[in-house]
Amino acid sequence: MYSRCGTLGDGLKVFGEMPRRNLVSWTSLISGAVCSGELDVGFRVFLELMGSGLRPNEFSIGSVLKGCAIMEACELGLCVHGLVVKLGMEKDSFFGSSMLSLYSKLGCVEEAEQIFNYMENCDVGCWNAMIGGYLLCGRGVEAMRLASSMRTKGVIMDEFTFINALKGCVLLGNLYYGKLLHGLIMCSNMQFSIPVMNSLIDMYHKNCQEKYAFEVFDRMLKKDVISWNTIFGAFHEEQDVTKVAGLFRKFMLAGLKPNEVTFSVLFRQCGNACDLSMGLQLCCLAMHFGHFHRSNVTSSLIDMFARCNALFMARSVFDSILSKGTGDFNELISGYNLYCYYPESLHVFRDLLRSEVETNVFTFASILETCVESGNGKMGRQIHGVIIKRALSGDNHMCCSLAKFYIRFGCPDVAFLCFDALEKLDLTCWSIIISTFNGSGFHREAIRSLNFLLEDDGKPDEFIFGSIFNSCADSSSFNRARSVHSLATKTGYDRHVYVASSIIDAYSKCGDIANARLAFNQSSGSDDVVVFNSMIMAYAHHGLVTEALELFHKMKVANLCPSQATFISVISACGHMGYVDQGCSLFESMKLDYGLEPSPGVFGCLVDMLSRNGYLEGAKGLIETMPFSPWPGIWRSFLSGCRIHGNRELGEWASQMLCQLVPENDAAHVLLFKVYSEAGSWENAEHLRQNMIWKGISKSPGYSWIQAH
Repeated sequence: MYSRCGTLGDGLKVFGEMPRRNLVSWTSLISGAVCSGELDVGFRVFLELMGSGLRPNEFSIGSVLKGCAIMEACELGLCVHGLVVKLGMEKDSFFGSSMLSLYSKLGCVEEAEQIFNYMENCDVGCWNAMIGGYLLCGRGVEAMRLASSMRTKGVIMDEFTFINALKGCVLLGNLYYGKLLHGLIMCSNMQFSIPVMNSLIDMYHKNCQEKYAFEVFDRMLKKDVISWNTIFGAFHEEQDVTKVAGLFRKFMLAGLKPNEVTFSVLFRQCGNACDLSMGLQLCCLAMHFGHFHRSNVTSSLIDMFARCNALFMARSVFDSILSKGTGDFNELISGYNLYCYYPESLHVFRDLLRSEVETNVFTFASILETCVESGNGKMGRQIHGVIIKRALSGDNHMCCSLAKFYIRFGCPDVAFLCFDALEKLDLTCWSIIISTFNGSGFHREAIRSLNFLLEDDGKPDEFIFGSIFNSCADSSSFNRARSVHSLATKTGYDRHVYVASSIIDAYSKCGDIANARLAFNQSSGSDDVVVFNSMIMAYAHHGLVTEALELFHKMKVANLCPSQATFISVISACGHMGYVDQGCSLFESMKLDYGLEPSPGVFGCLVDMLSRNGYLEGAKGLIETMPFSPWPGIWRSFLSGCRIHGNRELGEWASQMLCQLVPENDAAHVLLFKVYSEAGSWENAEHLRQNMIWKGISKSPGYSWIQAH
């Protein structure tokens, strides 16, 4: 009674005053200590029990094993396991679940499998423990396979089985199996179990099926706070936060009280929607309910203020926290990074190192991002030293962050050395590294990474193939594109929409429009807008405007709604072939026929088309009236048109505007120089050249190469 009421000390006093103690007395105290979180007391009492001459039973040993799993006390757990074997209890199902949980928590899933297979008459608790152990070790496939075999073995699934199985669906992203479990839940009358239905909502949400998540929630007869917290988190970032507010109002009218998790989720939703007004109202409510200084609430509040660009308020919340946690420091560093306040990020990190608060992988990942974006390579290398001292260099996520840091600073060989501390890289790490190599221009290293992955018996996924084809496109590597295409075909990823569009783009930029067309025709996802956009852009790059327009017409026949990228592609094609009237007509149809507001990219293409074809006054009027502030790229397009058509007056005006935006950039000066020289105004051209020399502006050298097919 005392231990369950949270006053274990009083229970110890009663135990100490007992003139005679039996096994039940000892077991009650051990179990009470472990359940109260006083693990050291539980272990000490267990050792005293062993010395008293009494033989421990399954309940006392089970409690100690539970404590070993919580503390990850490997050596003590092995000793207790030895005691279980010595007492001849190793086949008892009661010990089974405790032993399985212990070995799974220690990451020894193979040993857990041996224990599970050795046991006789496993009850549902042992099955649940083994399934949970697989999930704990990231072995989702094995967890699903074991859960599926329960019915064939005649073991009745309980609510913990369904909860674990649904977690497996989240881990694997397996919506199909999740729907099967949903049907089984309804047949098993588990729809009245609130924890099971909460897990089902979470499964649908994390598999991006919010519609089903809301349907399950609406049909629940009884809901607890966890049900509401889960559904609050199911809203998309782009959804209006007032819908969340409306749902929260229903929650309050239901007579439930929000807890710290409720406010944490709601603050993050306000941050995603950048709704500071709603966030401030919830902040007052969190104070009213006494949750304001909870650690997960403060970190979410800092995140919300940072995303709403209220960094002063984020800092004020941070400074008001008496006992700061790692999450508070991490959120403030990420918030400063979000708006490029890199010196402030470094100051917060310095304060963190000076405090007694522990750092984690996310701390170092954020501060390495700070070093990359601020160009502080020296600081990044010093942080690498701290990571090694704190024994974090063996973490996959940490290695990826370090590799990205060294790649961005032009040290690809050092990036590869960062992986020496790892036994095996997961697919996510390979995907991040390959995309980083590609984004930083290290195309050979991207291919090299793919080869390392294949040598390690890894199987590239659609994201890796997409990055590799983008690398081939950027480097115009036809032979590499063809080799990787054969690998994608062999693995079946060539028909994936993302990969197919990348293949089309790669062949197009390597000059092989025939293979690009073949890849488009062979794609099973050719009824997807993304694939059509890639093929239209490929035709545009090769000047095949008729084919591009025909493909655009096929999209309309197939009832595919074109995107902004579609119009960018097709207007670009019209611009290169001089189909100005048709390009303008397409621009007007965006809003009239499809209800699309033209993006900056579409305006840029239209200005380029008008400028390229001599409609300079029209292009000028469009720049001055469009709903966006002109950017350097649009001025360069206009200035290039002035050069082509020899319009000195407009060229000088555009050059002046471009120089105001990017004064150190060479494009404005070089294009204006060509305007003067091609118009025969050599005196102005020479004066501009001397001005460039005086300002220290030099033209970036151009280069080209060819590769034999």
